[in-house]
Amino acid sequence: MIKTQLAAVFVVTKVLAGASLTGVLQEAWREDPVLSKQQRGAIQDLSYGVLRFYGQLDAILGLLLKKSLRDKCLQHLLLVSLYQLQYTKALAYTVVDQAVSASRSLTHGKGMQGLVNAVLRNFIRQRESLLIKAAEKEVGRYSHPQWWIDKLRLQYPQNFQTILEADNKRPPMTLRVNRRKISVESYRKLLTEKVMHAEELWPSAFQLIQPVMVENLPGFSEGWVTVQDAGAQLAAPFLDVHDGMRVLDACAAPGGKSSHLLELADISLTVLDNDLVRLTQVRQNLERLSMTAERLVCGDASRPDEWWDGQLFDRILADVPCSASGVVCRHPDIKWLRRESDLGKFATSQQAILNALWKILSRGGKLLYVTCSIFTEENTIQIKKFLKHHPDACPLPLSAEAMIDGQLLPNIRHDGFFYTLLHKV
Repeated sequence: MIKTQLAAVFVVTKVLAGASLTGVLQEAWREDPVLSKQQRGAIQDLSYGVLRFYGQLDAILGLLLKKSLRDKCLQHLLLVSLYQLQYTKALAYTVVDQAVSASRSLTHGKGMQGLVNAVLRNFIRQRESLLIKAAEKEVGRYSHPQWWIDKLRLQYPQNFQTILEADNKRPPMTLRVNRRKISVESYRKLLTEKVMHAEELWPSAFQLIQPVMVENLPGFSEGWVTVQDAGAQLAAPFLDVHDGMRVLDACAAPGGKSSHLLELADISLTVLDNDLVRLTQVRQNLERLSMTAERLVCGDASRPDEWWDGQLFDRILADVPCSASGVVCRHPDIKWLRRESDLGKFATSQQAILNALWKILSRGGKLLYVTCSIFTEENTIQIKKFLKHHPDACPLPLSAEAMIDGQLLPNIRHDGFFYTLLHKV
């Protein structure tokens, strides 16, 4: 446990200093390649857990300390331990004992064993009262930054609490059946045979009651199924692709929507992303599914003159860079890395991409604007601004369960997404 605690401290410290959780975990795996699957799983659980409930845990720690700690690593060791005590099944005395031992390995932890022991034991004794006190402030109650809470309250006065609570839940594992290789009913039978209970959310989308390792999924290596959030699975059907169309998937990595488009129709697909490494992921995902795209291009979606071949597209999927505020349950670091000022920067980039891609869409074509954000600055406000300057753009109706005016709010079934389908008339 000491090793996993210290590794989680390393991850949390890097993330709260501004690094991406996914990137830091990959760095941790590279630095210690002999870690077992169980150790990696434990480190990941602790890291995600601390960041998921950071607002609450930090508030509790503030109540337990007489003054703030200078050493961030020691502070984060206490947060990791508090998470273990509150949210895991680890034995309390083991957590305390291992945390005290782990503190000796920290640069400024020597001589602090007494503090670590006292803080954690005081939490155990005063747990209920500390939880109540921590919840008196909204950051402690909802484990989100105050600006985020305030914005959701303003934009979703009826739903903001539900959204915040959904953000702090573990994400569901949802599958998309590749109907080019196997029928939905046949795959359902395979899941039943493997005693993998699942609920069908909408066509081709199954949510597993109990998540499993992807390699244990029936037919995963054969390309029968893809892991993809149910909300994200709406994109390809919304775009309304048909055989023979020229289609562009802009900002495509890691390729879940690209492969879904190829499952739905025989199209000439151009896959675009500005990150060469992530574009390699797209290629690998397509290979697993035995699919090919017409072109895989590394380029900037806002600058088509640098990569476009001059032929107009019948359909364009514009899954633009955004705050990712709708996928916080999968990426809890986003809450603490984003700043309110970032929304304006994303909005500028989104408008540039929209304007650029509109020029290479054919008359009568359709463009699907997508974000995994729930903030109106990136969604409805963006579309209103775009329509004001493009009289040839006509929004088409879209419908899905729990979607309001194109906005799919995060819940226990899916992440949060925004969709608008624009017809070039």
